[in-house]
Amino acid sequence: MIYLVGDLQGCCQPLERLLQTIDFSPSRDQLYVLGDLVNRGPDSLGVLRRLRGLEGAATCLLGNHDLHLLAVAHGVRKPHRSDTLDRILLADDRDDWLNWLRQQRLAVHAHGWLMVHAGVVPQWDAAQTVALAGEVETMLKGPELGDFLHTMYGNEPARWRDDLRGVDRWRCVVNSLTRLRFCAEDGTMDFVTKDGADGAPPGFMPWFEVPGRRTQGTPMAFGHWSTLGLINRDDLLALDTGCIWGGKLTAVRVDGATRELIQLDCPQAQKPGQH
Repeated sequence: MIYLVGDLQGCCQPLERLLQTIDFSPSRDQLYVLGDLVNRGPDSLGVLRRLRGLEGAATCLLGNHDLHLLAVAHGVRKPHRSDTLDRILLADDRDDWLNWLRQQRLAVHAHGWLMVHAGVVPQWDAAQTVALAGEVETMLKGPELGDFLHTMYGNEPARWRDDLRGVDRWRCVVNSLTRLRFCAEDGTMDFVTKDGADGAPPGFMPWFEVPGRRTQGTPMAFGHWSTLGLINRDDLLALDTGCIWGGKLTAVRVDGATRELIQLDCPQAQKPGQH
């Protein structure tokens, strides 16, 4: 059985309850976690330990909080007051956990679903999305990780062009896959607004509503956008339902003829606005 799971953000207890609820078996089932494995929740190290323990039965995408952990660990970013990463950063085997994290994916196309953490600009189709994600994955796995992290942050270029090269190209890819919520019809990305779909800035819209986007017709699943809430359409799954804020942890079984939605209530780990 194939399950797609929304943002965990260090909430290990809800993850454990989910695995029990679905009677997850690593020999039979497959779990796809749509990024933001860590941060803000009470047990980020526990989440990593549990997911890594599932070995090949769990495929984990990287979200903005996971990249933030790598950046903090390499001295590129300062910890935020709401971060809950110290158990990882102060662990004797922290390098082992960080090395495992940097091996994870930014986009996966499997079982008929294109999976990312945040979004995909309208200029990319599924194949290009996975290929561009692979370029950044190579940087994250490589010996120049520290140098790459120093150039990864920033809002420009805000629009994809096929002639982008080097750090501008990779920054644009990272921003789309891990930060995107709203974009304009020409693909210009907005990185300020965090409201729900009806809070789009003038001239912008949710990335998945852009007319003529090249992923149209490709079933897509993503997390990242807790104020959007659950979307459960035939071709679109939005699965960040605010576990960290006292909402729900959401998983969807996507194999077979009947889709199964699983939602578990979560204790509030942080109050909205503490980010």
